[in-house]
Amino acid sequence: MVWVVVWTVLVVGTLVGAFVLGRDLWRRFRALVAELEHASEVLGELAAHASTLAEQAQEAERAARAAREAVLLPDPDGARRRWSQLREEAAVRRERRRERDRATREGWRAYSR
Repeated sequence: MVWVVVWTVLVVGTLVGAFVLGRDLWRRFRALVAELEHASEVLGELAAHASTLAEQAQEAERAARAAREAVLLPDPDGARRRWSQLREEAAVRRERRRERDRATREGWRAYSR
């Protein structure tokens, strides 16, 4: 008779423990599902924000590319004026260099005579 009571207490204790464990697991499962729903909402907002940022980045890249192309392609008349100015400055530098060379040669000739 004592064994029947012991086995009954063990079985009832096991069932109560299984119930408490099952209830805890069920509550944790519900909390996990709620958190996953919240995470999916946040992920959707993040994807929308990322697509907006990607569009803005593409627009900025297009604007930067247009600005670079505008800088790379000056107006022809201004470029021609600038090139003629640079040619004149180069000619002046060349003439100065020739004068210095002539003066140096004359100085060396003075030593050798």
